Amino acid sequence: MTALLIAIVGAESTGKSALAQDLTLRLTEATGLRCTWVPEVLRAWCEAAGRTPSAAEQSAIAATQTAQIDAAATLHDIVICDTTALMTAVYSQYLFNDSSLLADAQAFHRRCALTLLTALDLPWMADGLQRDGPQVRGPVDALIRAALLNAGLGWAVVAGSGPARTEAALNAATPFLKARSMPKRGLFTRLSDRQEALPEWRWTCDNCDVPECEHLALQRPSASLSQR
Repeated sequence: MTALLIAIVGAESTGKSALAQDLTLRLTEATGLRCTWVPEVLRAWCEAAGRTPSAAEQSAIAATQTAQIDAAATLHDIVICDTTALMTAVYSQYLFNDSSLLADAQAFHRRCALTLLTALDLPWMADGLQRDGPQVRGPVDALIRAALLNAGLGWAVVAGSGPARTEAALNAATPFLKARSMPKRGLFTRLSDRQEALPEWRWTCDNCDVPECEHLALQRPSASLSQR
C-alpha cells in the first residue's frame, strides 16, 4: 500500500517541527505502523551554508524536500512532512516575487492525504537564520491559504499549545487511517468514538482557526472553502 503522506505547513515559529516529531511518535505508538518524519531541508541548508538561500537556489531546495519525502515513503507506512516544497514556493513568492515553484508544490499536495496548517497562536521566537520576524507570519499564512485554495486543496488548521496541538492533529488525521490495517487499533477506536459523538450540524466561521470546525468543512465536498 502506498505510504500515507501528512503535510505540515505554516508560517515561521508556529511549531511545525515539534508537531511533526510529536505526531510521528504518537502515531507510531498508537497504530504500530512504520511512521517517520522528514525534517525541513531549508533548515539544514541554512546551517550548512551559514546564510539564507538566494532566489536561484530555491528550486533545488524545493526539489530536495520532495525527493526526501518520496524516499521515506518507500520505507514507511506514514510519512509526516515537515515541511513541503509549498513553503519554499510561498517564500519565493513573498521574498522574490517569484511564483514559478507553486505549480509543482501544489501537485505534491494533491498526493498528500492531509495537509495540516499550523495556526498563528504561538508566540514568535527567534531561531537562527531562518526567522524573519513576527511581522511576516500573517502575510505568509495568507499566501499558504491562497496557494491551497487556488489549487482546490483542503487543509485542517491545528491550534493550541503542547499536547493540545498534537491532539488536534490526531483528530484531523484519524479519518484518513480507516483504510489502513494496523497492528494496534487504540488510536482509531478512541478518536473514532470521539468523532461519532460530535454533533452533525456544524458551520464554518470567517477566518476560523478551530481545527475541528475547519476539518469538518473539508469532509463536505459542497462546502465553500472561500469562507475561510
